[in-house]
Amino acid sequence: MAKRTSKLELDAIIKGKIPKRYPLQDGLYFTIKKSGAMSFGIRYQINGKTDYKGMGGYDKVHNNLGIARAKCEAYRVQIRQGINPKIEEQQEFDLKQSAKALADQLKDNTFAKLAFDTYEQKRAGWTNEKHNKQWIKTLETYAFPIMGDLPIAEINTDHVLAVLNPIWNDKPETADRVRGRIEAVITRADALGLRTDKNPAQWRGHLSGLLTSATKVKEAKAPKDERHHPALPHEQLPDFMVALSNQGGMGARALEVCILCATRTTETLQATWKEIDLNKGSWVIPSRRMKGKKEHTIPLSDEAIGKLKILIEMRISEYVFPNLSSGKHLSQAGMSSVLKRMNRSNDWQDDQERNISVHGFRSTFRDYIADKTTFDGAMAEHALAHKISDASMAAYQRNTMVEKRGVMMQKYSDYACATPQAKVVSITG
Repeated sequence: MAKRTSKLELDAIIKGKIPKRYPLQDGLYFTIKKSGAMSFGIRYQINGKTDYKGMGGYDKVHNNLGIARAKCEAYRVQIRQGINPKIEEQQEFDLKQSAKALADQLKDNTFAKLAFDTYEQKRAGWTNEKHNKQWIKTLETYAFPIMGDLPIAEINTDHVLAVLNPIWNDKPETADRVRGRIEAVITRADALGLRTDKNPAQWRGHLSGLLTSATKVKEAKAPKDERHHPALPHEQLPDFMVALSNQGGMGARALEVCILCATRTTETLQATWKEIDLNKGSWVIPSRRMKGKKEHTIPLSDEAIGKLKILIEMRISEYVFPNLSSGKHLSQAGMSSVLKRMNRSNDWQDDQERNISVHGFRSTFRDYIADKTTFDGAMAEHALAHKISDASMAAYQRNTMVEKRGVMMQKYSDYACATPQAKVVSITG
């Protein structure tokens, strides 16, 4: 057996600096290139084929002859097991590179990035403009300051609680929505393979054991009957309508029609003239604009028609209630700002002494029909475009119901627009 090359012999080879590949025995080789670069390598046979694998540049301390022989022996063990060290090492390198790439990807995939990705993916299916804007806005306000810059893979229960705890008791409804949106973002990350741990924002079986339900918190803060939109008592409606008629501006006109038709805010503000037939006395709101995604026909009262006839003479765009400077429909503040102005001279409040809201006039309508008329409750629910839970009521013929609702809406408008009776004060003396 040929003698192994000693350290002194290798030193002599290095000192000679003759470019060549030198056998050091046991498959170990030492190569000197013309450039002067020196390195170790192993030549071997596997599966009947000869191969060569480099073992790194020569270094007196970190890659000397002793270290090279140890590496060579380790490779020879692999070769005897049928493992090609060249391929094995390449696979290990590829695996490390993949792991590094994944780590870099996880680092780049922050909660904020995944939140915007989730928002963009979901918004295509939303029709409520307000909800559309609020979805990402609430995360920007409450979640991003705490975990927006964190890799999505690192988000845990402590982070979620740090977001929710400060607002859970004070703003339970908002907090619960934030929780649900965080859960949706992390669910997307799970589906993309960016996480392996349990969703820390999941309510059932997780946060339910750490937080009181938002519903119970809301109930503790205020009884259910006090949580609806503040509504004007129907006894005050005639007085309110007189005060409203004295208000100028398109917002006031929109609020008048909104009250007389018992419509929702956006249904009113986004109304177009092509939806309204003043000759037939009807307003047909297409399904795409309705909360329940069903077309809704409103029989217009004489009072509503009269107000709309005045507006059509002022028409400047397709919208019934346009912003006079842009021609687009009024914003959400169009009608609420009218109420704020009116409250400066007279506090229009509900039974709990809260300032009334635009949406609350739907309750005013419903209360009046229930308290002061004999009209069927199902008709009032149809007028509000509410889903009828009773199947037999829901099966009423639409045309007949529209005709009957026309009588009901006229009755309501007559009451709302009636001139209030002046109070007579008796003076005796």
